[in-house]
Amino acid sequence: MKNILLPTDFSENSWNAITYAIQLFKNETCTFYLLNTYTPAIYHVEYVLVEPAQFGIANTAKENAVNELHNFKTRIKKEFYNPKHTIETMAVFNTLISEMKDIVKSKLIDYVIMGTKGATGAKEILFGSNTVHVFKNVKCPIIAVPDGFDFEKPYEILFPTDYQISYKSHHIEPLIDVISLYNSRVNILHVSYGYDLSEQQEENKKNLEEYLKKVAHLFHDVSNQTVEEGITNFQLKARINLLVMINNKHSFFENLFFKSTINQIGFHLNVPFLVIPSIPYKT
Repeated sequence: MKNILLPTDFSENSWNAITYAIQLFKNETCTFYLLNTYTPAIYHVEYVLVEPAQFGIANTAKENAVNELHNFKTRIKKEFYNPKHTIETMAVFNTLISEMKDIVKSKLIDYVIMGTKGATGAKEILFGSNTVHVFKNVKCPIIAVPDGFDFEKPYEILFPTDYQISYKSHHIEPLIDVISLYNSRVNILHVSYGYDLSEQQEENKKNLEEYLKKVAHLFHDVSNQTVEEGITNFQLKARINLLVMINNKHSFFENLFFKSTINQIGFHLNVPFLVIPSIPYKT
């Protein structure tokens, strides 16, 4: 059985991610946790000094969250009724990241699936600060679904790597899991800058191949491109339905997402993005 966490702010963007999750795991027995974290707009530090409930602020916010979650749960059952799926709702007075970290541990979450929309709403600013913070802080496989993406079965998966990771089973299991649902094929993309692989990289590549030996996979090498260019150009040539990366320190992933001078990343991506933590909470 799968445990899936679905954070929502009740936007169409988050609804779109929820419908993706439900369709992706259509044939799996799952519990979906619909989560909304709320902090009233006028909730400030001074209210901590007294009981915020006496102002009715927190109560009103909770009531709104509970009602909206109920509406979403009803909508899911109406549009995607599935006896294999259980929907639980959680309205919590907390910050999003803090609550997600707690739930991932307490509910043994297998995947977090969430919508991604930059703060500006511009299509090309895909990853807003919330998404980047989730990537950085929540140690669980996360699928980020682009705004307006219509569900596609992930038959072709793109997996960029620099072979700098000493692959372990917890890196590859979430990927194998998705592959097994749809007999998907993995395209391993290595972007090089004209240098041969080191002995360690060769070893890591062999290790990766061993993990993928029972699934369809292809290795691709491109040179003299940035990682972003490599991903974009590959998508132009092949119909990719899912991008997968491992969030590893000192890798191109870190450079791509966490060393930007702004919170929004101008990264053109039009397919869902599975981010696998290098060190998950389960280890």
